[in-house]
Amino acid sequence: MSEIPAPPWRAPRRSAPARKPLSRDAIVDAALGLLDREGLDAVSMRRVAEELNTGAASLYAHVANKDELLELAYDRVLGEIELPEPDPARWREQVREIARASYQVLGRHGDIARVSLANVPTGPNAVKMGEAMLGVLISGGVPPQQAAWAVDRISMYISADAYEGSLYQSRQRTSGKPIDEFIADYFGQIHEYYRSLPPERFPFLTRYADVLVQGDGEERFEFGLELIINGLARYLPAAD
Repeated sequence: MSEIPAPPWRAPRRSAPARKPLSRDAIVDAALGLLDREGLDAVSMRRVAEELNTGAASLYAHVANKDELLELAYDRVLGEIELPEPDPARWREQVREIARASYQVLGRHGDIARVSLANVPTGPNAVKMGEAMLGVLISGGVPPQQAAWAVDRISMYISADAYEGSLYQSRQRTSGKPIDEFIADYFGQIHEYYRSLPPERFPFLTRYADVLVQGDGEERFEFGLELIINGLARYLPAAD
């Protein structure tokens, strides 16, 4: 029997769009999208569920809690970093390459670097990165104990610097100013403050106020990286 047509004055019934099957990958995708747009504090199980047009309870079949979700998102980001095969002759440059790539990748994802602070990431990409960095250092001649500590210290340096950069970006967005104008205004105020200090009490800050505010974030990051690499070089075995 054919279906009786609806009266013409009734609105046609619209079928709901098919819901994308829920999976761990889809949940991490949604969390990263939210993080990139609004920052880490905006990520919650409820907000991620809203992004996926579902309820928060349905997420727990795939992710234990928010902490696990953030670790999964952080590990996904680490997967964007290209890692080299250890080359003993290039260990210094390879440390630079890994550090620079990590700094740039973390900087593309808001304040995701905060996830690694006071936490030891153990996801598959984090483990691969630790293996690569340790392999580069030990292959280059850095003793195992110093190499192990260096992996920890370099990782912390990268994360802390990337996180600080995200805080400046957040302040810049709030100010509504272009990034160059915001940085110039902010450090201009710092410069003037140092110059205004009593020189008899602060002779170095007042005298060297100009150099204290020189250099952008990348220049300062490179300077700190060289300090670490040059410090590691002193642990290399003396040549015969």
